[in-house]
Order: sequence, then C-alpha cells, then structure tokens
Amino acid sequence: EIQSTVALAWQDGYRFAVDFGPPGAPALLTDVKAPLGTGAGPDSEQLLVAAVANCLSSSLLFSLRKFKNEAVPMRTTADAALSRNAQGRLRVAGIQVAIRLGVAGSTLRQLDRALAQFEDFCVVTQSVRAAIPVEVRVFDDSGALLTT
Repeated sequence: EIQSTVALAWQDGYRFAVDFGPPGAPALLTDVKAPLGTGAGPDSEQLLVAAVANCLSSSLLFSLRKFKNEAVPMRTTADAALSRNAQGRLRVAGIQVAIRLGVAGSTLRQLDRALAQFEDFCVVTQSVRAAIPVEVRVFDDSGALLTT
C-alpha cells in the first residue's frame, strides 16, 4: 500500500502551516475566510479544488506524453459550487474544471486516445467523484472544445 502524508502545525486563529514533506520545500499557509479567519491563505475548499485540478492537469500531461507530445503548455481553472445540505451546513456540491491547451488540438498526436484515458489516471478526481460530481472540459488554443 502506498501512503501519502502531510503535517499541519497550527499558527494562530485558523491558520495552519502545511508541511508536504520534501526537505527544503516551503510550507503552505492555509486559513479560512472571514469572519472566522483572515483569508491569509487557501481554505480547505480551495485545496480540494486545487488537488482535483492539479491531478487532472498532470494526468492529461502524462497521457499526452505517452503519445510523444512533449511540452504541451496548459492553463487550468477550476470552480467549486457550494451549497447547503438539509442541516444547513455548507458542502462542495460540484467541481468544474477547464483545461486550456496552448496549442491547436490538430497538432497533437493521438489526441483522442489521450483524452479518452487521462481522467482514469487521476487518483484524486476518481476518488473525489465517489462523493462529488466533477465536470472536466478540455479546450485547445483556439477555444475549441476537445472533450464531450
């Protein structure tokens, strides 16, 4: 079994320093939004959305590289929809991810195959999808939608 560990150290208020483990890597300061916190860093919802977006981006890059597409620039944005459950508690109701490639889709080798499989490589997204809907769209540099 593979293990992934992070360590959090409370700073003050609702701020924590998150240590991801690699020697020399800076800690990430997290905080909650006002009125509880000061918003000095990303909150838990943003970290979840960032993890999904990062994993999908890395998985797409991996999939593209499998088919000899090197150095494909991309920019990813992700949004979380928050809603209240029956008890009035906020929950992440959905995540929408848009990956924009910096090249024309027509210039990429085996693009259809890469797009068909990249989401399956994403550990985080496939785990989160058990509880939260995740919508993923990939566009090329002209804005053409490459996924259905």
